[in-house]
Amino acid sequence: MEPPARPRRVTIIDVARHAQVSTTTVSKVLRNAYGASPEMRAKVRRAIDELGYRPLAAARGLRGQTYTIGVMLPDIRNPFFPEILDGITDRLADTDYQVFLGPGCNGEKEEARVTEAMIDRGMDGLVLIAPISPRDHLEHIASVVPTVVVGRHGHSPVYDTVTDDDVTGAALIVGHLADLGHRRIAHIEHHESDPTRIAEMPNALRADGYRRAMRSLGLAEEIDVVSTSYTQQGGYEGAKELLARPRLPTAVFAGADIVAMGVLEAFAEAGLSVPGDISVAGYDNTTFAAFGPISLTSVDQAGHEIGGNAARLLLERIADRQKAPVQVKLSPTLVPRRTTAMINSS
Repeated sequence: MEPPARPRRVTIIDVARHAQVSTTTVSKVLRNAYGASPEMRAKVRRAIDELGYRPLAAARGLRGQTYTIGVMLPDIRNPFFPEILDGITDRLADTDYQVFLGPGCNGEKEEARVTEAMIDRGMDGLVLIAPISPRDHLEHIASVVPTVVVGRHGHSPVYDTVTDDDVTGAALIVGHLADLGHRRIAHIEHHESDPTRIAEMPNALRADGYRRAMRSLGLAEEIDVVSTSYTQQGGYEGAKELLARPRLPTAVFAGADIVAMGVLEAFAEAGLSVPGDISVAGYDNTTFAAFGPISLTSVDQAGHEIGGNAARLLLERIADRQKAPVQVKLSPTLVPRRTTAMINSS
């Protein structure tokens, strides 16, 4: 018994015959080009819907656009990045663009592999979220394809950026904890050694903001920074390091909500009550932070708005490759919840 024949793909010729127009007219409608009347466009669109026609992406690429946007995510486990992605997809919802994701895996080689694959596949633009690649590599990418960099400070003549004011955000947390009477406020940061990344990456700026805020409040001698990673495991290891200290801090500022997850886990294992024994604050205001049983105090950096701005800037750069670069910096807000409280003086 012969296997059933594969259904034939609907072609532009089929659409033209069904709509009773020329293939040139169908092509103009697909390219949104001048020369097709509203009535013709309606007939073609109706035929496309009725036949289920889908143009080949490769063919669209040969005509100059694939209507695809590549988004590089550094860590698919971090609950903050979907907030940015939602903002991107919502902004693109009324366009012909489709988003494709690629994991950067927090590594320079992995980032290069993902971005090169996106370029090779003719994507019209890229959004790179918190890339750790060297500046010259980012500028090389942006010279090839329109690019917006999210979550990395600094300026470039060839790509746009969208960031949160991480120094201010860190100061909001430290000020909040100090207002609750805390002086021994520790910070868990993502270890950074590259000079450019220290100047540009949000984790480094949050650590700098923490130190500045502690000094401004007269708490310079209480500065206590543990360097691990912006992961749940990093938060767990950082909390374990704090637990081994002769004197435990009364509050911990975790550099990201995913870090706070590990901190809370370690403190629970140690039998500590949050916030009864120790207060904990995060950064990102993820769905995890807002989850009722957790109720984590956090900084909201408006991930959805970050994503929306990134998509807007990318569409503008796709339309005009020569436009002046734009830097958008959003102002964070503090969202106090139940994991922070007045210091227990007993």
